[in-house]
Amino acid sequence: MASTYTSSTGIEKIGSGEQAGTWGNTTNNNFDIIDKALNGALTLTISGDTTLTTSDGTVSNGQNRIIILSGSPGSAFNFTISPNDQTKQYFIKNSSGQTATIKQGSGAAVTTLLNATDLVGDTSPQLGGDLDVNSNDILMGSQSVKFGSSKWEIVLDTGDNDLLFKYNGTTVFKLASTGAVTSANNITAFGSP
Repeated sequence: MASTYTSSTGIEKIGSGEQAGTWGNTTNNNFDIIDKALNGALTLTISGDTTLTTSDGTVSNGQNRIIILSGSPGSAFNFTISPNDQTKQYFIKNSSGQTATIKQGSGAAVTTLLNATDLVGDTSPQLGGDLDVNSNDILMGSQSVKFGSSKWEIVLDTGDNDLLFKYNGTTVFKLASTGAVTSANNITAFGSP
């Protein structure tokens, strides 16, 4: 009986009585394939359409479990999994900066996010908890900070770099870049808030 191969990762199943004296090489190769299938990570530098291939009985890039798409292709690209008759589970991180369309055979394609941490394309991002900025700054340009459904907001006046504290759209307090404070009402210098 001739050797056959597993349907998903191409591990060689040695035929009965075959490879006398050399089966150790095949077995070691199979263990390398199993290792990649369990925890292998591969970084691919993408320049255009790319094919990820699993070859029977040979250690190949399609046997890795984790695939990281890197590089800087000039446009969206197709990422094809070959052959198209194998069942696999991949964890794919698209860090290429372009949209990757994942294909395998004639079935429906899957389009990956450009980057799971990129909020540029999300017009209404939401947090499920507190935002930890890891000791980094939050840069906002000339935008304002709004406080939920309240009517308060803080706006940077880019003309003279003053901070404007607005309530219901009207400036009620201004902190000038010189340190001067202007209020629409009397300021209490002491007392209980």
